[in-house]
Amino acid sequence: QVRLEESGGGSVQPGGSLRLSCAASGFIWRSFAMSWYRQSPGKEREWVGQISIGGSETHYLDSVKGRFTISRDEKSLYLQMDSLKPEDTARYYCNANRIYYDRSPASPSWGQGTQVTVSS
Repeated sequence: QVRLEESGGGSVQPGGSLRLSCAASGFIWRSFAMSWYRQSPGKEREWVGQISIGGSETHYLDSVKGRFTISRDEKSLYLQMDSLKPEDTARYYCNANRIYYDRSPASPSWGQGTQVTVSS
């Protein structure tokens, strides 16, 4: 059974930084690309960025390019968020993707997510 657990969220002022983590289990970690998604109240969940299976390639939503960085190691997925803006406020989730550039989540189940609030 796929299990996804996000952590690291919090409240920061505009311009601040946070680093999110995602611990995943129940599937072959090195067989899937991984993505971060976010959802704000009243909005659809949106894709934020993705990292390839080997970790050498990433691509991002235009609005976060140059500010967010995705990385992965043998066990976890990370999202380094710098220069945060109020519009980044959302609940952040991770999920696997069957192939790179396919943004659709491979797992129908989601973790609890981790809340990021950017406010002065």
